[in-house]
Amino acid sequence: MQNIKAGIIGGAGYTGGELVRILLRHPHTTIGFIHSRSQAGALISTTHHDLAGETDLRFSAEWNSEIDVLFLCLGHGESKKFLAENQIPDHIRIIDLANDFRLQKDAVQGNRTFVYGLPELNREAIRSAKNIANPGCFATCIQLGLLPLAKAGLLGDVYTTGITGSTGAGQSLSATSHFSWRSGNIQAYKTLTHQHLGEIGESLSALQPGKTTDISFVPWRGDFTRGIFASSTLRCALPLEELTQLFDTFYQGHPFTHVYREPVFMKQVVNTNKALVQLEKQGDKLVVHSVIDNLLKGASGQAVQNMNLVFGLDEKSGLDLKASYF
Repeated sequence: MQNIKAGIIGGAGYTGGELVRILLRHPHTTIGFIHSRSQAGALISTTHHDLAGETDLRFSAEWNSEIDVLFLCLGHGESKKFLAENQIPDHIRIIDLANDFRLQKDAVQGNRTFVYGLPELNREAIRSAKNIANPGCFATCIQLGLLPLAKAGLLGDVYTTGITGSTGAGQSLSATSHFSWRSGNIQAYKTLTHQHLGEIGESLSALQPGKTTDISFVPWRGDFTRGIFASSTLRCALPLEELTQLFDTFYQGHPFTHVYREPVFMKQVVNTNKALVQLEKQGDKLVVHSVIDNLLKGASGQAVQNMNLVFGLDEKSGLDLKASYF
């Protein structure tokens, strides 16, 4: 049975914690080290308190090359810096969870070329890749609602709203992630300028070359901890039944993305690697709703999904997770 040894850089944050939880129970992995400059020497469970009694691993001040895959769970811009400052042997696969290598202009770093890691778009390229740029959380959720339409050449202007929980802002405290600010509150932010628009645009352009899609995106900070709900509105003449079949066909064989016939909601997907997509139509206006867990399908779960593909494992290995629901 194949055993993959994994290392994590930046293990003290939310995405690092989610990776540890998944990899501890993954049937084909062991954890070589969990690196953290701020928590070096401390038990993992002193930061990720739910892991008390689950592991006696400690954060490491150093990393080592006795691994097969390296997950980078660093702040945006830090992954490039880490790779520039450290010699990573060629045999080590790298999966970066930041936005450093997602765009085509940033995909080459030294002798490494990063493949955009959205399996529903690039699964075959991921299988043969050595380096993966894990997609952003909003980018994942929005793209999963639009990819089938782009493949069919049906996208023009799109108007998208999306709401995300406080974990999307990372573990470091800020005024807008504090409980007292979030509770009973909601706010639009980065209106029309969100950093994930670039990667969304590149994916959609790849599926419908020569056709421009203008996405007007308004993200919202929500009064909850985890999950993303996105709604995209556009004009489309095809009947709902034909569009639903288009989506079913596109996602056939993709184990984590499902086209749902009833209204979707976040509790269906929180704590899982699933994405649910729902279509609604009035006249020539189509609305596509999509929901994911921002820390799993939008980050660490998708990173493990990509690891499974890179190493030839069952895509679902270690990701048999069920929503808590209530």
